Amino acid sequence: MKKFKFIFVVLLICLCGCAKPEIRNVNAKGANIICFGDSITFGYGANQGEDYPTALGKLVNLPVINAGVDGDTTFEALERLEGDVLDKDPRLVIVEFCGNDFLKKVPRADTVRNLAEIIDRIQAKGAMVALVDISAGVFFREYRREFKKLATQKKAIFVPVLLNKIITNPAMKSDFFHPNARGYQVIAKRIYLAIFEYIK
Repeated sequence: MKKFKFIFVVLLICLCGCAKPEIRNVNAKGANIICFGDSITFGYGANQGEDYPTALGKLVNLPVINAGVDGDTTFEALERLEGDVLDKDPRLVIVEFCGNDFLKKVPRADTVRNLAEIIDRIQAKGAMVALVDISAGVFFREYRREFKKLATQKKAIFVPVLLNKIITNPAMKSDFFHPNARGYQVIAKRIYLAIFEYIK
């Protein structure tokens, strides 16, 4: 009898561990996936049509809008959130920022606070959010834990270590930081793997 109880407990732990995290607005009715970000979303370093939102659009059965602006910080993102995201009938918004905040020495606490406001406003619109962590190894690792914590608190999808094995691979980069077309294909697949359970 004790043996069966033990097996039951182990199975219960396994099932709980494999369960999908609760995501706010999982039954969102919007029409579009909106990729909201900076140069990584915009597709800097690749030709037109080689950006990750275009590649993602070929993997999902929903329209995908590229709302990436090269050079954007989270402060600038907040200024254009209404027109570029909330007014576009979002079902899921993929939020990718922090590189320019880091380069422009925006305090990390401000970045996290801005992202929290962005997530709150998107969710208030009734859409899901996927928060992207662009870290890779030691690269931006100081943001990784805070982004994961924020995603958990806000019940958003978390996309970890997006640039892992891209930022260190010259064959996948157009310059020191930005991916090339091949790198953006990898990014699209990683994001797709993180979101497909919630959009199928």
